[in-house]
Amino acid sequence: MHIRRLPFLLLLLTIQSFAVTKPHVITFGKWMTVKWNVGANEIEVTELKIRPLYVDGHLREYILGLPHEITERIFVARRAFRINDDLPGESSAAPHWIWQRGGWIVVDRTNGHITQTNFPGFDSYQSVGEWYRDYFAYCSVDEGVKKNENTKKIFAVVVELGRRKSLLKQSLGELTDVGALDSACASPVWQRQPARVTFQSKSGQKISFTVRGSFAGEASISEDGDKDGNEKDDDDAN
Repeated sequence: MHIRRLPFLLLLLTIQSFAVTKPHVITFGKWMTVKWNVGANEIEVTELKIRPLYVDGHLREYILGLPHEITERIFVARRAFRINDDLPGESSAAPHWIWQRGGWIVVDRTNGHITQTNFPGFDSYQSVGEWYRDYFAYCSVDEGVKKNENTKKIFAVVVELGRRKSLLKQSLGELTDVGALDSACASPVWQRQPARVTFQSKSGQKISFTVRGSFAGEASISEDGDKDGNEKDDDDAN
């Protein structure tokens, strides 16, 4: 009797195995343009180009721009989302939804998982950033830490996806135009061989860092005019 049941059990295990390893399908919808209120008083209107992200045909997120491929399995994308703008006590037939620009999500093609990732000091309104490999370079905006200090500090930051501590955090001065969009600094510029990123503050200050593995250090100028990176560990870089 047990021998007769064996083929059935093998067939059941085979079906379960195929079900477990079934690949997930990640697709993107058509581009659409939405309005986003910006400025100190949120009265200026700019446009965001977004598109939906589907997992196995189900809408999961809206994303901005093109995704960045980390590996054949994982990519990252910047999300956009709607939030209810109704004031307390307001009643309407439907919520007043407004669009916002968000942070970054990590998408795993193998299992279909989507994970939101938070980078220290990354401001969805004032910060800009660029990916290279699994490194993300951006300008963070941090509140002043001194008593009665009403300023925001700008830092050049490099993080590696999956690591909790930043590889680099270097001061770039103070934020001068708090209400301006993407006002922390210009978009960082990456180059390869060696991996190096250059930050430029709004005041025009430029500073470059070489990244090797889990280390990042300021690039110095050698006698022959070439740049070379002096590595620092995590504690020295912050």
